[in-house]
Amino acid sequence: MKLETTPAPLDLLASIEAIARAAGDVIMAVYGGGFEVRSKSDASPVTEADERAEALIVPALRALTPAWPVVAEEAAARGEAPAAAAHFWLVDPLDGTREFVTRNGEFTVNIALIEQGLPVLGVVFVPAQDRLYGGAVGQGAWCVEHGERRALRCRAAPADGATLATSRSHGDEQALAQWLQGRAVGARLAAGSSLKFGLVAAGLADLYPRLGRTMEWDTAAGHAVLRAAGGEVVDLQGRVLRYGKPGYENPHFVAHGLSGI
Repeated sequence: MKLETTPAPLDLLASIEAIARAAGDVIMAVYGGGFEVRSKSDASPVTEADERAEALIVPALRALTPAWPVVAEEAAARGEAPAAAAHFWLVDPLDGTREFVTRNGEFTVNIALIEQGLPVLGVVFVPAQDRLYGGAVGQGAWCVEHGERRALRCRAAPADGATLATSRSHGDEQALAQWLQGRAVGARLAAGSSLKFGLVAAGLADLYPRLGRTMEWDTAAGHAVLRAAGGEVVDLQGRVLRYGKPGYENPHFVAHGLSGI
């Protein structure tokens, strides 16, 4: 359905959730069988599931909001990413391809709406776990799991130390140890893909530092959900992470709950 007027972010959420779930069905169809793993020019893995999910998501978003560009990971890898605009979509059709390949279930479908450089709406769907994180800034965040919906809200870090969300497949322990100097850490939780943003948004973790290379489509949907839950994502100088940068590459960042970094 084409919209004749500019829709408000909240009005789009039901449609985006449906698109993400449909992409999840495509991914799980591949996940249940054999698949080939190939390497892209940056040495990151790609599978048929990434490509088939993106082929579903991009046309659906274009039909929903024809005037808004769609920046998606696999098209960008082919050099086909459009320029950012005042409103545009960022899509990672299969975030956590390494988790998909190892079949640990911790991979997601990420769809985010960017408005004036900031994520205002996001959906992170975990198809292997039937869990969907959604949020619209100013309207709240929530998780739907096995048909049950609950609100999400970040917490203030406990006095005895923050819980740290860490990557299951990426990480520079030396850089992380240096960044953590002077910070009290009470526990660590490892998770793949954008699930780390969900841990902070749900108040299960307080900090998610990422001291490595990421792209905007990796973070935008989780960032939107986290902002809607009261948290934020900042660079190492404390500036809010923005989107539509040349090359769509992120600096190192920290996602945090109510206590900041």
